[in-house]
Amino acid sequence: MAAPNPYAPLLDAIPVERHEVAVGGGVTAYWVYGRPDAATTVIAVHGFRGEHHGLEPVVAHLPDVRIISPDLPGFGETAPLPGIRHDLDAYAGWLAEFAAAVAPGAVILGHSFGSIVVSAAVARGLDTPRVVLVNPIGAPALEGPRGLLTRLAVFYYWAGARLPDRLGEALLRNGMIVRVMSVSMAKTKDPDLRSFIHDQHDTYFSRFADRDVLHDAFLASVSHDVREFAPRIPQPTLLVAAVRDDITPIEAERTLATLFPSADLVEIPDVGHLIHYETPAVAADAIRRFLEPSGPDTR
Repeated sequence: MAAPNPYAPLLDAIPVERHEVAVGGGVTAYWVYGRPDAATTVIAVHGFRGEHHGLEPVVAHLPDVRIISPDLPGFGETAPLPGIRHDLDAYAGWLAEFAAAVAPGAVILGHSFGSIVVSAAVARGLDTPRVVLVNPIGAPALEGPRGLLTRLAVFYYWAGARLPDRLGEALLRNGMIVRVMSVSMAKTKDPDLRSFIHDQHDTYFSRFADRDVLHDAFLASVSHDVREFAPRIPQPTLLVAAVRDDITPIEAERTLATLFPSADLVEIPDVGHLIHYETPAVAADAIRRFLEPSGPDTR
């Protein structure tokens, strides 16, 4: 039985439509939340192994914002891009093409691995008036507070890609490993919220197309971080960071904020890498304040 979604009442009040668009030689599935006449449109890019459902708790707290949330190629309901390696260049190029097709000039938001994809795309010229990065990857993952666990993850994804098909797929979709990951990242003491988080990961964390695209995306996620793109992002940028993040320590996020020409950093205490599940209202408040003074230059 699925754990109750504590954000369902808010989310149910927001209209949502599923769409598809041809970009990058493939078809991208995406969801549009909110009214079509909303003053601001945000394209929201989810993190590694996730899909659009993961950002819905934040969406639930932004009812007056039109939010477009795609599944990254190779995850959720979006098939892999045909004939290419799914490295950071591929994802950044896909995002630029997707944004131009569905909402040119929209604000761009990225969570976790999505923060790297967004930063790479914007640094290379994606047209957007403002950038929002939630749990940004602000330092090499292998050097984070749990660098040893990241190194184990490197071996895990390497083994999943090298083992025979059936064994590799079984390893990468293993429910026990997914649960260990979920338990390690959740910081909340609320048992109902923890159950919801684990249920979300159980349900959506293995909705990747195949082990090749998963391995490519993992390599992209640990081979890059936002620092390499920050100086080339002139747009006003909001960083929403967690004080207890096990992937990027808060000290590194504070340093990251200084690398942007124009950046605000909001620190959320008592939460880790799951801001979008544990403290979505706080994140949404920060995003709303950041967007309010944007005026007519923001779609």
